[in-house]
Amino acid sequence: MKKLCDVQRGEGCSRRVFLGMVGAAASAGWWSALGAEGGLPAEEMERIAAALPPRAWAKPRKPRRLLIFERNVNYGGHRSIGTATAAFRMMGERTGAFSVVAGSDPELFRAEHLQGFDGVFFNNNVGNLFTDAGLRESLVDFVFSGGGLMGVHGATVAFTQWPGAIEDWPEFGLMIGARGANHRENTERVVMKIEEPGHPLVRAFGGTHFEYRDEYFRVNEPYSRQRLRVLLSMDLERMGPSQGPAYGQVERADRDYAVAWAREYGRGRCFYCTIAHNPYVFWEPVLLSFYLGAAQFILGDWPAPVTPSGRLTPAVRAQEKLGWRLGFCGARERTVFAGIEAAERWGVLSTTAGMMQAVEAGGAQVFDSTLSSEQRRRVRFKLDGAGVRLWACEAPELPGKEEGCREVFAFARRMGCELVVVPASRVADWAMARRWARETEVRLAARPDGARPLEQARAVCQSNGEEVGVWWDCTYGEARGILPSRALRVLGERIAAVEVGRGSQAEEGLSALKGERGQPVLVAASLNEATAETLRACERVMVKLAS
Repeated sequence: MKKLCDVQRGEGCSRRVFLGMVGAAASAGWWSALGAEGGLPAEEMERIAAALPPRAWAKPRKPRRLLIFERNVNYGGHRSIGTATAAFRMMGERTGAFSVVAGSDPELFRAEHLQGFDGVFFNNNVGNLFTDAGLRESLVDFVFSGGGLMGVHGATVAFTQWPGAIEDWPEFGLMIGARGANHRENTERVVMKIEEPGHPLVRAFGGTHFEYRDEYFRVNEPYSRQRLRVLLSMDLERMGPSQGPAYGQVERADRDYAVAWAREYGRGRCFYCTIAHNPYVFWEPVLLSFYLGAAQFILGDWPAPVTPSGRLTPAVRAQEKLGWRLGFCGARERTVFAGIEAAERWGVLSTTAGMMQAVEAGGAQVFDSTLSSEQRRRVRFKLDGAGVRLWACEAPELPGKEEGCREVFAFARRMGCELVVVPASRVADWAMARRWARETEVRLAARPDGARPLEQARAVCQSNGEEVGVWWDCTYGEARGILPSRALRVLGERIAAVEVGRGSQAEEGLSALKGERGQPVLVAASLNEATAETLRACERVMVKLAS
């Protein structure tokens, strides 16, 4: 049995290098603006410095900023908060992966402030951190539209009334993945199971189970393997008898004791790990390397698959390997909710919605930027409850006026979409469309709608950059004499999405697309009498192509 110190990776940092870092930090100005780590003993700072990973897991695509929030309410706070902040700050500085701003003022969550960050780290926060509805909406908008969210240990009882952990903001529980803080002694020995040794987020552990002592929370709803990609869990077969007294209900009927996990929430990347009670966690080299990977994941630089563990069928595994998403054209349903329900019924993880589509039966509200805060929340909860991601927003046109064009892209991003789909003949101003696609990082997928769709698609690609791609409808193309294989070979990497109307199109078209190394955001089944058959055909083809 390996202890964690036996599997550490890389090299540490000498005392001389550490002192140099301190001096450089002071001259750079951040040493005097530290968060909770400002009062740490020099010995602990040296231990952290000696354990820092030598390099980032991935080179940042751009300079990254991480907000570390340290507030506790009606709780004294874990002593490890300052240690964690120091470790993350020094880790980011040394590897160049990110810079850190730490604080405990809820005003940091005003939208205008959050815009300056790529991710938020809830550092062992306990209690009802803030109740301002505007601040809460700002945070969920930040995450759902593509920001990162990370939490450790006490974050599973953040935004609860403490003591007692009485729920005050259920949506934060969805984002972080679970609720609860029941545990045994704070040095409980746990043998850790690495759920998927090849997963990027657990690469620090070298693929081997290990043992470690800390305080481990047993969590409750909304925890579910139908929502979360579990990374680490307690290996009950390798552990001895229960250790020490129980603080709260520590037994789960399903005996599923997850320790770390990741998930998507809209476009947002979320991560949680309970290993963070004791300060010594943050001078453990392997755990720092693990947390560095987690930080780079939520910031957007270290890609990792996060399909929920409970939904990992062979077809889904194939999609992850290919980098494709299989979904359903929910925008053709009567309502957005009906589209989500159909995707859930057919067992696919992705759908689309149409601007001007009714949100739900019997309601007058359409799916556009006039949705209220409560209506957006209802859509998010509907998606989460179904286990479905909204990948594309279909618009009837792209206006030529600046505000109208911006509004389409901004709304799509706010609702977690990767694509705005518009008929190619209905884009009023391509230069404006490109600019807002770049600004919002939502790709424009032009749907050919002319008599010669392939020529139209090629013209769109030739006159626009990578922020514009093509939504190719195989049925529309076939009706005009263009086989899916020909279209997808010609368009290749410019394919943003493929719409498949029947099983034979999947066999022919997807094989051609893989041959051209196409990376569509979405492979979507049309809404017709053969939808279920088409989806199953797509799954069979994807499994074959990924093997």
